[in-house]
Amino acid sequence: MADKFDPYREALVVETSTIWPEDCELDPERQYQIASALHAHPEEIANLEYVRVHSGFCRIIHVTDEDIERASELVG
Repeated sequence: MADKFDPYREALVVETSTIWPEDCELDPERQYQIASALHAHPEEIANLEYVRVHSGFCRIIHVTDEDIERASELVG
């Protein structure tokens, strides 16, 4: 289940993870660029999850096609 953006948890994020759609055909370099752009603006992500880890939270982004489009515009 997706979480809403939470500024409190964001302040405690110590890990990030990006889950890509199975049909994603981006090369690893492009995935890295897009993932970086998405994690830089987590407040814009529709499918966001916070998982409690020992030292804080892990932010998990489940990437959608809309996320890819939006981030592609940011990274060029």
